[in-house]
Amino acid sequence: MWTVAQLERDLIAGRTTSRELVEQALAKIAAPYGEGARSFIKVYEDTARADADYVDRLRKQGVRRSPIDGLPVSLKDLFDVAGDVTRAGSKVLAIEAKQDAGAVARLRAAGAIFVGRTNMVEFAFGGVGLNPHYGTPRNPWDRRSARVPGGSSSGAAVAQAEGMCVMALGSDTRGSIRQPAALCGVVGFKPTARRVPRDGAFPLSYTLDSVGPLANSVPCCAAYDAVLSGEGAELPAIPAGGLRLLLPRSMALEDLDPEVGKAFERALKKLAAAGAQISEVAVPAFNRQDEYFKGGGIAGAEVVLVHKPYASRFKEYDPRVGKRIAMGSTLSAADFVELLHLRAAYLREIEALAAPHDAIVMPTTPCIAPTIAETEASDDAYFRWNFRIMRNSGLINFLDGCAVTLPCHEHGTAPVGFMVCGTGGSDRRILAVAAAVERALSAG
Repeated sequence: MWTVAQLERDLIAGRTTSRELVEQALAKIAAPYGEGARSFIKVYEDTARADADYVDRLRKQGVRRSPIDGLPVSLKDLFDVAGDVTRAGSKVLAIEAKQDAGAVARLRAAGAIFVGRTNMVEFAFGGVGLNPHYGTPRNPWDRRSARVPGGSSSGAAVAQAEGMCVMALGSDTRGSIRQPAALCGVVGFKPTARRVPRDGAFPLSYTLDSVGPLANSVPCCAAYDAVLSGEGAELPAIPAGGLRLLLPRSMALEDLDPEVGKAFERALKKLAAAGAQISEVAVPAFNRQDEYFKGGGIAGAEVVLVHKPYASRFKEYDPRVGKRIAMGSTLSAADFVELLHLRAAYLREIEALAAPHDAIVMPTTPCIAPTIAETEASDDAYFRWNFRIMRNSGLINFLDGCAVTLPCHEHGTAPVGFMVCGTGGSDRRILAVAAAVERALSAG
């Protein structure tokens, strides 16, 4: 399993080269037994090899731009890359990018090597991971049953889980990084929205969109977050013993799949055994999602504006995406203002409850990955699964917060995500808490 720390040591010691890493990534993408063809919309074979050779020459001259210098990275299809076309998983959109998106530019300056553009839910509007235009990547955990990858960063999670990159860059509006990361068994980080530039990323919601990494460990996510946010400090190493964790008594802990409930309880017991203090606290605000996301919520209203220029081509959209965009048009200006006031009250309520604790913890998704067939059985089935998968993660976007999902299942069982959440601006602390949780869960 690739990690930033190990690869950085290997590159410095000369045990591998960036070209070798890129060739391994490209081989995984092209492997006929894998999901590369459905996970990637475009592969940058030639430029990736050329960039890797350039990094290797610099390294021989003693130049090292950052800890992620020379490591292969994938980009969700909604990010602009200079000289390429941005489609956002659609057949309608074709933006010819004149310059890199802000997040892409920061990665490029740090020496990241882009291996390709990953598939996604069309226009990032869905948590299941389906895409009728480019195919739906199968969840690597159980490809035989053709399970969903989660969305909307579907190809990103599958590429990461199958070793096609060291980091997959995704976006998260109501859980689009964390849901697929949890269902595919990798780590994902949703930062506070304002910390990472969103220019050049095709929007779903001007208010709620966040840009962040999917990777193989919390320290890996932290290394990429340091570059993406410009906050390059090392994570403080904190022990799990003494952590004060808030367990929210609410619908976030209810109606869990048996596999999720078992894995989550096992994780809590391991943390308690490591000395963490886990306090179950009633959080009634988490039970009011019907109010927060009425008509699609803030994102539902904003997405109508985003797609106004393409109204004549709605028939070419994935019908499931089109229906969700249409829902937003039912919101009035007064409804939108009411949502903003509701959000402000929600922030105050959760911030007061969270203040005495280091983090809020809950299952990332209440379910394991369903099969593609289950979610495509009918429109009702799709929307039911879509809400179920997004149920917990969207609470953090509405909070303007940050959150890490990390695997908490036993090896060989269905992937289950353990989510470590914080209020807005607490990103590096939450990453440090999540790293302590990760170490405690992997011990013994």
